[in-house]
Amino acid sequence: MAGRKVNRMGVEEKVAHVFTARNLLTAKDVLCKTELELMELLDVPMEALLSAVAFISQKVCPPCHSVLDIMKERAKTEPAYGHLPTGLQGLDGALWGGIPFGIVTEVVGPAGIGKTQLCLMLSALTSMPEALGGLNSGVIYIDTEHKFTSGRLIEIAHSLSPEVLGDNLLQQLAAHVLVLHPSSVADLLQRLQGLEEAIIEHRIKLLVIDSIAALVLSEYGRDRIIQRQEVLGQLASVLKFLAESFRMPVVVTNQVRAETGFGGKDVTFTDKAKSSVMTNAGIPDGPEHQLTAALGTKWAHSVNIRLIMESISGERFIKIAKSPLSATLAFQYEVTLSGIQQKGGQTFEASDGGKMTIQNSG
Repeated sequence: MAGRKVNRMGVEEKVAHVFTARNLLTAKDVLCKTELELMELLDVPMEALLSAVAFISQKVCPPCHSVLDIMKERAKTEPAYGHLPTGLQGLDGALWGGIPFGIVTEVVGPAGIGKTQLCLMLSALTSMPEALGGLNSGVIYIDTEHKFTSGRLIEIAHSLSPEVLGDNLLQQLAAHVLVLHPSSVADLLQRLQGLEEAIIEHRIKLLVIDSIAALVLSEYGRDRIIQRQEVLGQLASVLKFLAESFRMPVVVTNQVRAETGFGGKDVTFTDKAKSSVMTNAGIPDGPEHQLTAALGTKWAHSVNIRLIMESISGERFIKIAKSPLSATLAFQYEVTLSGIQQKGGQTFEASDGGKMTIQNSG
């Protein structure tokens, strides 16, 4: 919330221009200075200054509201959609409609399991017309590993509605997807902080980062844990602000690593190339191993929903590992021309031991 732009908060226009001229662009810039410092810097009447500071403070630190107040307020401002349907019947049902708006959803899994395919499918669904079950909105796709393929996006969109989507409409859908290639963590953070104008102008209703771990792990390895946690906190803060302020789903992908075995060293399985110690099931060889999501515990607490994509005995499953909306459930899936599709009608309940038992069938 501290990153909100002053000129978008409803501050008196004359005062807002003065703030901008003095490079006080965000609420944090203003509130981190004393009243005396602001008076010397801005040269505005004390009454107007105090009023503006109080207004900004109220906006970034709103008073408590009852659940009923929140429901009424959201009913006035939110669009008709509260979720982005994935087309996976079991997953959509468990999450009460699909990927929720206003929160950060993380997709974790080893290389080649289908994380990028899921992100491309969600992008296609967001850009499709409402009549076809889409949101008819724009997408910002941040591709940190240069894996985004426009041809695959078009193929997925066409496979979802082959009889309706002609070449012209497919080109229009592709134009709705804006792709960014940040070169560093600092570049990524700067681009995220400057997305407000693009979100409004292009009617963005989905932000994808594929993957959040690629840049962070390449710059902040095991020896820079404190710096890594700090930058992850900054990224999480900006992503949550964008998701909540613009009521859109934010989807990020993450990698996995083995914490034990391999000579006592952590091994991170990046999406650029599979490690030679990975088996066809996506699990390291050797008696001692434990796969876990990369980036650590602090990042795990920053995401609202965590989906884990994994392979067990040659079959692929997507598991709801963390969610305020659902129990820990898993659904079998396969990668097809139209992206990710649920395989069969069975729902599995995931146990702590990693095994899954059939909970119900449809």
